[in-house]
Amino acid sequence: MSASASSLGYGGPSTSLNNIHTRSNYYLMMVVKHKKSSISKGGIVPQRKKEVGVIRCSSSSSSSNGGIGIGDFIGGDLLKFDLGKWLSDVEEHKALAIYSPHEGGYEGRYFTRLRYQGYYFLDLSARGLGDPETTLTKVHPVCPAHVGKQPIARWYFPPEVDYRLEALPPDAKGLVVWIIEAKVLSKAELQFLALLPTLRPKVRVIAECGNWRKFMWKPLKEIAGLTSSEGA
Repeated sequence: MSASASSLGYGGPSTSLNNIHTRSNYYLMMVVKHKKSSISKGGIVPQRKKEVGVIRCSSSSSSSNGGIGIGDFIGGDLLKFDLGKWLSDVEEHKALAIYSPHEGGYEGRYFTRLRYQGYYFLDLSARGLGDPETTLTKVHPVCPAHVGKQPIARWYFPPEVDYRLEALPPDAKGLVVWIIEAKVLSKAELQFLALLPTLRPKVRVIAECGNWRKFMWKPLKEIAGLTSSEGA
């Protein structure tokens, strides 16, 4: 009976409990050893202090040369007094190619200023525009997605620009066709957009043709390779 009891573990200490106590003592010794290693002979080892640099605010010229300017803290668009030139260039050239910083947000000031002048907007993406001449000035077909379960159909839509020109209120100054991602357009497509205000006098074209370190714009005819004599 005693042999069977000893074989079953009755009457003696449990093996699993011994293992638990051994492991806990081992972990406790390791923690104490780790704490002692962090204390030197003279006391606790001092922690290294973080080095703090001083940033000096300078003018915008130093920021363009690679330094840090005050425009980096309060927004460079708030320091530029170019809204008057922006409005005059829109009225003079009627089609502009703009380049905004990668972080975005700068073009909103110029968008809002045109809206205050009485312009209405047509926002389009160049990636889904198709042929600009057909989409903007002609009745164009659109094939809806059939998802493999419906017959292929073809719908016809009115010209995007002419349709909105007819819907403008009497006191509207004009229609601004604002095209994002215009950098994917070909040279021929940019040339048509540059000539669109000539075909529709109340239309202004703003094309986002890329990015730059600061907000800037150029006449779209210059970007598309058209001269003033050809555009007339």
